[in-house]
Amino acid sequence: MSDTERVSAAVDALRDECSGFLAELVRIPTVNPPGERYEECARLIGDRLTAFDYAVQYVRPRTAYDGPPRVNVFGRLEGRQVRPTLHFNGHFDVVPPGDHTAWTHQPFGGDVADGRLWGRGSGDQKAGIAASIYAIEAIRRAGLVLRGSVEQSGTVDEESGGFAGVAELCDQGFIGAGRTDHVIITEPLDVDRVCIGHRGVYWAEVTARGVTAHGSMPELGRNAAEAMARLITRVERDLRPKLADRVTAMPVEPPAARRASISLNALHAGQPIGVLQTPMVPDVSVAIFDRRFIAEESSGDVRREFDAIVADEAASDGDIRWSVRELMLVEPTATPADAPVAHAVRAAVQQVLGRPATVIASPGTYDQKHVVRRGGVTDCIAYGPGRLETAHRPDEYVDLEDLASATKVMALAALALLGTA
Repeated sequence: MSDTERVSAAVDALRDECSGFLAELVRIPTVNPPGERYEECARLIGDRLTAFDYAVQYVRPRTAYDGPPRVNVFGRLEGRQVRPTLHFNGHFDVVPPGDHTAWTHQPFGGDVADGRLWGRGSGDQKAGIAASIYAIEAIRRAGLVLRGSVEQSGTVDEESGGFAGVAELCDQGFIGAGRTDHVIITEPLDVDRVCIGHRGVYWAEVTARGVTAHGSMPELGRNAAEAMARLITRVERDLRPKLADRVTAMPVEPPAARRASISLNALHAGQPIGVLQTPMVPDVSVAIFDRRFIAEESSGDVRREFDAIVADEAASDGDIRWSVRELMLVEPTATPADAPVAHAVRAAVQQVLGRPATVIASPGTYDQKHVVRRGGVTDCIAYGPGRLETAHRPDEYVDLEDLASATKVMALAALALLGTA
């Protein structure tokens, strides 16, 4: 029996154990915001890694964050040699479940039915954590010893930017060019797709400040809400059509996301909804814009273009004061499709599924941004079980067959990248 056959058989033997571990992860509601029960989930992952002979550390951010404590888990399994090192990363924070009545399975039940495991985070991305851990355990139980070393990390706050998670691992030296050769981030982008990178993001908070007045005499004030409405109209009229004409050469999926885009993600003015209202012209309005930019655009041009739109509106009404605050900037990034980690995963997909892998780029961003920019590790891709279209929706699930297939793919990729002793 070949090494590939032995490892594949070991994955099959571990299927129930792997899915059971995933169910345990899903049953811990690590909801972000605010970041609930992170330490409990980190300890569950750490205990499993310890049982599988990893040296485990718990990594906390060096600065305090609002809300519950942030705790990441990092495990290292030494091979016959220190290098090469393959690092698997998955985030265990999940978005809120929303309206529970929209679910046919409990959001945090970890139920198994119809060949699927259901629950918030089942696909995005606790399935990826389970798959990567059991991929390497299958190699171990098949009696094989890797020549290179493996690291596994479970991290927090990816859904809100990853700054207390993977960014912190990079800044503290747990992921870096001096120690890490290959990185697989186990995001749920479909079991036969290899994701080589993502678009860029610019989040801008725009504030309009006017003058309050009595609602019966609005002409005595300057209405910040109406000013913001005019800015939004200007963005729609002057900026959005230009963005629609800009198309990237990166294989972003879905194809509509190959164009630059802008979205109004939040809007507020006046008194809070749900409280007793008084007749006041709003003097402050705040909007948050989500600008997605393609690799062919520069972040400097993105900022300047947006600032110019706000400046144009300011010039048309001198009684409104405007300010723009940058909330987040993420540069586009991409690993070549023939780079070592992408090549190994693509070959493993072909072996396991019997069809070529599709190479894609993500419409959003994920923690590859930190691995590349902060850690300096360029050989990084995303691959994991789970269907992207089920993420963040009611009745999120992962197919158990996909979970097993992805586990095999990760195991075979590890064999190719690290070799056996």
